Amino acid sequence: MSELTWNALLGSEKQQPYFTELLARVAAERAAGMTIYPPAAEVFNAFRYCALADLRVVIIGQDPYHGEVNGVPQAHGLSFSVPEGLPPPPSLRNIFKALQHDYPGYQPRHGGNLQHWAEQGVLLLNAVLTVRQGEANSHAGWGWEQFTDQVIRLINQHCQGVVFLLWGSYAQRKAALIDPSRHSVLQTVHPSPLSAHRGFFTAAHFRRCNELLGERAITW
Repeated sequence: MSELTWNALLGSEKQQPYFTELLARVAAERAAGMTIYPPAAEVFNAFRYCALADLRVVIIGQDPYHGEVNGVPQAHGLSFSVPEGLPPPPSLRNIFKALQHDYPGYQPRHGGNLQHWAEQGVLLLNAVLTVRQGEANSHAGWGWEQFTDQVIRLINQHCQGVVFLLWGSYAQRKAALIDPSRHSVLQTVHPSPLSAHRGFFTAAHFRRCNELLGERAITW
């Protein structure tokens, strides 16, 4: 796996007609003056900041944040994350609470920005990578899911011992793409305030994830 890169792994997929049509469709909305999140240069940040050779954990979200705070887009290409300086949204606050349940001394070091997680080998992957301002799931069904499902399949095939954190029913459907004899799959409810109280805080996913990585002599 150490010799493999995202470009090598995904190069042929990015040449598929559906993918080029998808990018053209997103670009057309931007050209028409629509506000699309994240900014064009940040759409693929999940892959930019998490090198394939370092991949240890995959956290799957649904689609990017579709709003701004003080004129700054919340979405920056990493699932659940927001740029440094913005307050953590509710689901991310609950993720931090779950971390503090597992590790009582934990304090977020960069506000709501999880880029440092990505740099440690955590792929923060949304199933859909773009969204129209103010319209959640507006780019769902455009082809992003086909691409990100293939990302999961290729990780499953070419990597070993990755820990997948699947939170909520949407993410849990991706378990069908993962071979549990090669990888670890941890599932619980979504960290949204609508569901987190049903077991997210006490699922101990972060502690269990580190235990699994520790078996490979790696810690996150």
